[in-house]
Amino acid sequence: MSRRTGAFAIWGDVALPATLTVADLRRDWIQHRTEVVFDCATDGPQEHTFEGPLLRDVVAAARPGFDPARRKERSRFLLAVSGGDGHHALLSWAEIDSDFGDAPVLLATRMDEQWLDAPGSQLVVPSDRCGARYVSAVTGIWIGAFRAPRAPEAGVTRVSGRA
Repeated sequence: MSRRTGAFAIWGDVALPATLTVADLRRDWIQHRTEVVFDCATDGPQEHTFEGPLLRDVVAAARPGFDPARRKERSRFLLAVSGGDGHHALLSWAEIDSDFGDAPVLLATRMDEQWLDAPGSQLVVPSDRCGARYVSAVTGIWIGAFRAPRAPEAGVTRVSGRA
């Protein structure tokens, strides 16, 4: 299946999986503006102005598989964001939820006064000092609950903070 220019999918443990474009983000959600400074490992310090909707508003519209009234249930959910260059970033629902971290993470529709329709939306994490979780050309957002693996029954080595 070919991807529409600038389109990305929202899927996983959601009632309403969707494919959205930058134009959809601009039309259907309130746009927020933020100026950021972050350290890029390849290009050094970066200063940019981004505009776009809050990630939490966009993914909430997909109706994730939790009861919104149950805080502990919401706090188990994760979001994995993928970009066109193969870069991925992971966020917790609690990080963006207004009852917890309330981080104003954006899905940018505009960067430095340039529309992102052709290249695609960008994940913007204004609170991050480094740019590792800034994902360009978003291609997908997977939403799902963390399910703890079973702990090993034997053979566990004790660890300590001492060197």
